[in-house]
Amino acid sequence: MVAGRVFFLALSALIALVGLFTAARSEGYLNFFGFALLAFGVLFGLSVVKRHFDEADAH
Repeated sequence: MVAGRVFFLALSALIALVGLFTAARSEGYLNFFGFALLAFGVLFGLSVVKRHFDEADAH
C-alpha cells in the first residue's frame, strides 16, 4: 500500500473516532452529525481499501 493511501486510511480512522466521540457527548442535531461523521469515516476507509485491492487485481 502506498504512503498516500495509508495516510488517508489513518485520516478516515481519525474522522470516525471524532464522530464517535461527538455522538457520545452531544444531544440533538449534533448527535446526528456525530453519527454521520462516523459513517463517513468508516465508508471512506472501506473505499480506500477497496481501491487498493481493485488496483492490485488489475495488475
